[in-house]
Amino acid sequence: MASLFFFFLLSLFSLLPFSLSEPKGVAIDCGAVADSVFEGRRWISDESYVTGGISKNVTVPVMVPILSTVRSFPLANNLHNKFCYTIRAYRGARYMVRSTYFYGGINGRDSPPVFDQILDGTLWTVVNTTTDYANGVSTYYEGVFLAQANVMTFCIGVNTYTDSDPFISSLEFIILGDSLYNSTDFQNYGLHLTTRNSFGYNGPPIRYPDDEFDRIWVPFGENNHTLAAKNVSVSGFWNLPPLKVFQTELTSDPTQPLEFNWPLLSLPEAKYYIALYFADGSNSSENSRVMNISINGVPYYRDLKVTKAGVAVFASRWPLHGTTKISLTSSAGSNLGPLVNAGEVLALLPIEGRTVTRDVIALKKLKDSLKNPPPGWNGDPCLPRQYTWIGITCSEGPRFRVLTLNLTGMDLSGTVPSGISGMTALNGIWLGNNRLSGPIPDLSPLKRLDILHLEDNQFIGEIPSSLGLIDNLRELFLQNNNLTGQIPSSLNGKPGLDLRVTGNQLSSPPPT
Repeated sequence: MASLFFFFLLSLFSLLPFSLSEPKGVAIDCGAVADSVFEGRRWISDESYVTGGISKNVTVPVMVPILSTVRSFPLANNLHNKFCYTIRAYRGARYMVRSTYFYGGINGRDSPPVFDQILDGTLWTVVNTTTDYANGVSTYYEGVFLAQANVMTFCIGVNTYTDSDPFISSLEFIILGDSLYNSTDFQNYGLHLTTRNSFGYNGPPIRYPDDEFDRIWVPFGENNHTLAAKNVSVSGFWNLPPLKVFQTELTSDPTQPLEFNWPLLSLPEAKYYIALYFADGSNSSENSRVMNISINGVPYYRDLKVTKAGVAVFASRWPLHGTTKISLTSSAGSNLGPLVNAGEVLALLPIEGRTVTRDVIALKKLKDSLKNPPPGWNGDPCLPRQYTWIGITCSEGPRFRVLTLNLTGMDLSGTVPSGISGMTALNGIWLGNNRLSGPIPDLSPLKRLDILHLEDNQFIGEIPSSLGLIDNLRELFLQNNNLTGQIPSSLNGKPGLDLRVTGNQLSSPPPT
């Protein structure tokens, strides 16, 4: 059996107090042209967070203003390209990320498109809102991720199953307290929400301001179980569930097990973070509520004593597959039946990694210097693998480096910045047959470079003598530019170098 990790809390810690202040982070109203306030939260227009796409109004009435607009991205000629939001973040902070989708007939079809969503370099999930939209409701996806840099990117990806323009309605990045979900190895995993429920509750979903992080607790109950409203004191839960979830419960009498299928959907085979929350609202101090918990017949926790102060049980890597059955039975000597107030299930999502920062910075400098950068140059350059930027190849992890840059014949205009030399793992650059201009930058830091093709462009100035310092360089194609001056002595006659400079305005003859 896979290793299991339990964290059992009995009001042992004094943690962050409940706060009515707005959740810390950013709530983005995608496609909106102005900021707004809805249900106590400020929503910001997405125009400063995304490049590309267009704003569209949905064609059906909506009750929630945030769902009235979307940001739509073009499908045509964008297979395996991604469109990204860039969010400034606190490196090392833990973020709840939630994306919401409501199609609203924007593409003129009955059914919404299916596409990918990507967080940094990790393919998070396939976005399929078809069933929810047919039922007249929006769809949201929620996860918990570590900010591994001072920016995070959220991207919409066009895949082979995307049949019309993808879109997004809203996007939220909420900073979580350090105690939340802290048994997870966030360097290597994210958490993808499967379900979060308030048991025995049949009202509207519980969220902000009851939940200070605006997590959504969905009602879950069955008619043959007792609903008991109560006022309990809960102060020591690492995950800080809202007090309101402890006002209702699922329960049974001491002679009967409490059994139910949860989550209701069939789960893909994976490891899951599971948290169950309990609080005893009985008034008598003489009563005892002790129970055993199992999941699919496997013991989850034995002799759990539930008190008014509250208790939570966590499993960080529990294997699940298919239908999941929760069973709670009274322990010997317990004169009160089992109960449960709330629960969360989140799937562990392996983090695919990130392109090394210096390569990301160098490529951004190149992108910014081009007047018409290649399509799809958004988000992480190397990852996910099926969304690697056009024109680059990358190494394997765990440190993903850019190895080659080939933008031959893409009709690019602009300049090549010296910052390109930050990609120190490059062994080949092909930029021929474009309309690039300006001087050739100093590329001597690229010690592994063996091929440099800049032919058939509009480069000006002298050939940098520093190119001769690149020991591995064996092909240097500079023909048909507007270069002047002399061929540097460090290049002329360099052993093993194929140097081509015809079609320039050099003052010394080309090498034989």
